[in-house]
Amino acid sequence: MVSVFVTDQHQQLREAIRAFALAKVAPRVAEMESSAAVDTALPDLIAQRGWIGVTIPRQYGGMGAGHLAKTILIEELSRVSGAAGAIAQASQLGVAKILHFGTEQQKQQWLAPIAAGKCLPTIATTEEDSGGHVLGMRATARRGGDHYILNGRKQYVGNSHVGHVHGVIARTGDADTRPSKSLSAFLVRADLPGVRLVPHQPAMGLCGFSFGDIVFEDVRVPVGDRLGEEGDGLDVAYSSSVLYGRPNLTAVSLGIHQAIVDATVEFVSTRRRYDAPLANLPSIKHKLGLMQHRLLTARVAAYHAVHLLDHGQPCDRELMSAKYGNVEAAMDSARTAMEIHAAAGLRTDHEAQRYYRDTACIYAPAGTGDIQLLRLAETALGISRGPQWSVRFAHLTALHPPSAPTETTRKPAA
Repeated sequence: MVSVFVTDQHQQLREAIRAFALAKVAPRVAEMESSAAVDTALPDLIAQRGWIGVTIPRQYGGMGAGHLAKTILIEELSRVSGAAGAIAQASQLGVAKILHFGTEQQKQQWLAPIAAGKCLPTIATTEEDSGGHVLGMRATARRGGDHYILNGRKQYVGNSHVGHVHGVIARTGDADTRPSKSLSAFLVRADLPGVRLVPHQPAMGLCGFSFGDIVFEDVRVPVGDRLGEEGDGLDVAYSSSVLYGRPNLTAVSLGIHQAIVDATVEFVSTRRRYDAPLANLPSIKHKLGLMQHRLLTARVAAYHAVHLLDHGQPCDRELMSAKYGNVEAAMDSARTAMEIHAAAGLRTDHEAQRYYRDTACIYAPAGTGDIQLLRLAETALGISRGPQWSVRFAHLTALHPPSAPTETTRKPAA
């Protein structure tokens, strides 16, 4: 435990989530794995506890507990089920855009139902032909009177099949003349005419979680459901990804990593070779020690980054580094665990193979490892993209926020 960051309140929250995960999530895992269908009940079970509102201010009915509390929430759910952690993190990502860019009316309209567990938000940015290149998207939203007409298809939308409102980024301007201001963001209710879900396609891991495709065909979105000003779409996408997406996926990786170590310790302690536990072999101890080192190091990076975020300190690079380091460490330990389990780990009745598959699903979202390294290199070289997102939105992300930024420091360069 990283006690320097964790308070008694954090520990109480951890214990409550752990108890919930063991009682309500663990019994569902086998069915989620065997059916590979979307578990439509589990998101409600999580949301009804009020946990999707962990970073929503109390004035809107949320917990106002901050980003370390959010990390602990996602971590403990992921420790029992990577899919459960993914469900919680995806809706948290959907919260970000409203907190950062929503008007007071939009916050009043959406944050209270989210905090109460009655609404699951998503964010829909990625497209097939553009991937992580947000400015390459083709979805369009054309203004017509008091509505925008939205057309396009989004991929890999977390909670796509259970979400109630989608945060959609679409093109509203000329990509050639002002590329950084050519996108806008919208709150699109899932029940609007023209919003169509593509049938769920099971993935390699995170069984039970939906991250599928949504098609928008001549969807009439009221102007009042635009997030921010026209042209703010790139900022909505980037700020949500850096301040929520990266720490959220860090937390999922961390929870799965802890589960990997737990399962491996149990395996080597109970499996016998040469009339003694497998753990007695020096080669096994070496591998297990390496896994424990990775886990402890990863947790420090994860907690340190969100601790800075909770305290209004610049931490964009720490959030990127934590995401990269935690995902890579979890993937390495998943492979080590499979080596230790050997043939036994290949069978579906062993958890090792599930952890191996689940960790692979955390690599791409919120930026691949290559993207994190590219951005980290830019920070080392002193290449500035404008004010850090953690600085720009410190008055919204910090538990004890500083004053709002001035207009001269508000906008980072794309």
